Amino acid sequence: MRGYRQRMEEIISEGLRLSAHYARPASNAKLPTLLLLPGFPRGTGGAAMSGNTYPLFADRIARDSGWAAMTFQYRGTGSAAGDFSIEGWMTDVANAVAALRSRTDTHGVWLAGFRLGGTLAIAAAASDPLIRGIATFGAPANLSTWVPDSQRFAEYCRRVGVIQTDGFPANAETWGRSIVDFDVVGAAGSIAPRPWMLVHGSHDEVVNLDHARDLHRASLANAELRVIEHGAHRLRHDPRAIAMLLGWLDRQLV
Repeated sequence: MRGYRQRMEEIISEGLRLSAHYARPASNAKLPTLLLLPGFPRGTGGAAMSGNTYPLFADRIARDSGWAAMTFQYRGTGSAAGDFSIEGWMTDVANAVAALRSRTDTHGVWLAGFRLGGTLAIAAAASDPLIRGIATFGAPANLSTWVPDSQRFAEYCRRVGVIQTDGFPANAETWGRSIVDFDVVGAAGSIAPRPWMLVHGSHDEVVNLDHARDLHRASLANAELRVIEHGAHRLRHDPRAIAMLLGWLDRQLV
């Protein structure tokens, strides 16, 4: 077990203050850095607890892999102000990546995303060629089923807590259409030749395995598809998925 340092930090994204947790081995060397992206919270009030185990996850990465790791709260989750939109969360990811790059002790940034966090990782890497690689777990290949009715989905987001502002969104149809039109499959073709480990549970009860197969095809077989037998949707808590991630990190610098 390696010694490691941890501290709370803050990311500014479009004027919003997003709490972040950063951990690294007790070394002054420049280190490869992994940004951990949580998924979308579920259930009434779920936004308040969103990503609450990810700081411990970042600590484990720093302790066991020799990498630095950071996670953060998207706007509208945890203690962060703001309201969920797909564009807003993408901006939050981009600003988190920029914050890591601005450090003097960072040597490259990789992304690991779970559930919607995996989808955001794909889109972020497609738009930013300096992201060195991605690992995704249970990522939806499209979000069209999320928004059968924009107004009802906005009401659901208010119950979850990721929408906090009265009158947001100003236009529910436009807001919902941006989610439905989020082109993850198109983005998947822009990752190569960078490494991508694409992990999915065979028994994912929320996002079925066809999503992973669609992403693998769209990657032009660049993605390394790994199926966890009897794995469910929340792979963040599956020790096999975590072991895969740690092994993948070991292989990145060979």
